[in-house]
Amino acid sequence: MARAKVAGDKAAGPSEHRQAGEASEIRERIREAIETEPIVLFMKGTPDRVACGNSGRALEALRAVGAQVATIDVLPDPRIRRELTALSGWPTIPQVFVRGELIGGADIVQELAASGGLEAKLDEKLGGEWRNGGAEHTIPLGAPANPFRIAPG
Repeated sequence: MARAKVAGDKAAGPSEHRQAGEASEIRERIREAIETEPIVLFMKGTPDRVACGNSGRALEALRAVGAQVATIDVLPDPRIRRELTALSGWPTIPQVFVRGELIGGADIVQELAASGGLEAKLDEKLGGEWRNGGAEHTIPLGAPANPFRIAPG
């Protein structure tokens, strides 16, 4: 039986190498967001256009305690979800990270918010800075490339 080509194989073509490089780039951008954003929510959709009830519940739980959150939409590119799951070991979306630590998904974040544990966790990880944070913002990540784009000449 023939073995499938992978990006590291010498027989892999330019397309496989490009895809592997793009996946690595996406993984690094995810890692950077997790490490640099005080609170980041990987969700389906955006705060203005939530595309999943669980993502909406996680976002509302964070908003309910006054957390200023950075969001990343996992829907524009399937590699975002794949690379995020590989990094976090958590298979479902949404995923909430606080100062680089995975807190959990919608159920966990909602339960923490209801019990006061979310504010305690934010205080523990961020001190008081999360209460005075900036505006909620969305980080664009990995929008699919348009193969029909005309390159500038």
